[in-house]
Amino acid sequence: MAFLHATELSVPLFQIALLLALSTLAMLFGRIKLALLINYLFTLYWGYIFNRDELLGPNLEKIDHFTAIYFGFGFIIVILASIGFLVHRD
Repeated sequence: MAFLHATELSVPLFQIALLLALSTLAMLFGRIKLALLINYLFTLYWGYIFNRDELLGPNLEKIDHFTAIYFGFGFIIVILASIGFLVHRD
């Protein structure tokens, strides 16, 4: 738990503004599921891609199986949600 309190992650302000704009537009057009997917994608990107060096160090050997499986399930959720958007039921 001390690792979480000691870790400082940086997120560029333009990415936060982009997230806010995309989420707001999706919700204004009544696309709540799309807004949730946008937030989820930004969270995955910030946690696993953008701040990878701060969390894991410069080498990829530190990624354990749990982290790889967790990111893999996250990627599968994104794919299934995208397929769910393409299937339209009346």
